[in-house]
Amino acid sequence: MKKHNTPDALSTVAAEPQVSATEGLDSAWNRVVGRRAFLKGVGVTGAAALVPAALSTSGAMAARTATLTDGDVAILQFLAAAELIEADLWQQYNELGGVDGGNASYQAALSNLDGDMPQYIADNTDDEMSHAAFLNAYLQSMGAEQVNLDAFRTLPSSEATGAQQIGRLTNLQKLNVDTSWYTRYRSTQNPDLGATFPQAITIKNQPAIPLNDKETPPGTSQPVPPKSTAASRMQAIANTAGFHFAYIEQGGASLYTSLSLKVSSLEVLRIVVSIGGVEVDHFGLWHDKCGNATAQPLAGVTDPQTGLTFPDLNAPPFGGEDFQTNLILPEPASFIRTNLPPVSVIRPSLTENAGAVATINSFTADLLFEGQTPKFFKTVMALARAADAAERHVH
Repeated sequence: MKKHNTPDALSTVAAEPQVSATEGLDSAWNRVVGRRAFLKGVGVTGAAALVPAALSTSGAMAARTATLTDGDVAILQFLAAAELIEADLWQQYNELGGVDGGNASYQAALSNLDGDMPQYIADNTDDEMSHAAFLNAYLQSMGAEQVNLDAFRTLPSSEATGAQQIGRLTNLQKLNVDTSWYTRYRSTQNPDLGATFPQAITIKNQPAIPLNDKETPPGTSQPVPPKSTAASRMQAIANTAGFHFAYIEQGGASLYTSLSLKVSSLEVLRIVVSIGGVEVDHFGLWHDKCGNATAQPLAGVTDPQTGLTFPDLNAPPFGGEDFQTNLILPEPASFIRTNLPPVSVIRPSLTENAGAVATINSFTADLLFEGQTPKFFKTVMALARAADAAERHVH
């Protein structure tokens, strides 16, 4: 098998003691990582480091390695990079607003969307960390290089109470959140067949996490509706986060669907569709919760700093099937060809709209990578192009 050697992203990470090839990936994974709850106590870098040492490639393991095409390796490497990116942004949300988060006002504002939001944020964070760690562990077990983005953890942390002061891969302090997914999934049209969709809300240059304690004191109460300037600012930040959660996870749903069509190995396909299914589950969850930011009694919040208003999407001039907030299941839409009946599906799923390069371009437009270096963009785009170039081979 030919190895991919994309500079800077592919490297061996810190390892646990070596295990035998006969032990198998499942038992090695359980021994090294253990229960899901264990991931709560480690950072993103720690999770990525919890992979087995290079397993022996003799015997059965060598046979497994031979079944991976270069395309399969490229797909897994890009997905590992994407999950490291997701884990980084979710870790920031979790530090401030998760169930064990350190910013009480942000937690309260998020809980105005749903009382279980802090728990869901913590669980989503655990999921993404486990995805990144597993994909890297699997790559190494198959004799392929892992993905390590630690060199690019250079972006600043929030200065608000609860945020660790460590380098980040991603920016959550000023986002352009694409909310066209909201109207897309309520439409009978499909972007893979050329359709375009309006924004549900125009969110530009808006923070999704509190920036500091001066404008959003961590002890501010968060009644509905908010009663103070600080409370309005914090609620608008939490509402932005709610829409950003769904934006991130619907992108993951499309990405995994798109890349699954390029996989050759049945085992790799099992990995891609199994993790992809969890991304779909995440999207459904956040789609439901973000709608509460634009429904009564919370609708109408305005950010006093940016002027962004979260309108009632159930009332004129909105409302109806294009905007109704409790219509969270995908509307049946055109799929494959327009002369076929509409069907409820993940969309988009074509490479040009949902693939790896499209994902990085979308994250870039979101300002998720604002402040990153040219070297970072070169690295992740090289991984993305290799994944999109993969072709399915049936043996």
